[in-house]
Amino acid sequence: MGALTEHHRCPRGAWSRVTDAIPAIVVGVVIGVLFIYAIEDRPAAALVLTAAALGGVLASAVRQAVKF
Repeated sequence: MGALTEHHRCPRGAWSRVTDAIPAIVVGVVIGVLFIYAIEDRPAAALVLTAAALGGVLASAVRQAVKF
């Protein structure tokens, strides 16, 4: 693979990547839950949980797409 160049940067660790992703996931969860409460007055707990999970996954995917 050759010698490292003068501008080489080692990849960041796993914990660093996790702490960078958490704010985006939290925002996605909040948006998902608020969206469900905007549509339904008294949503079932399973619907709220599903919307929160979907919001977190979508926010994480958008973050990854924008970052790279």
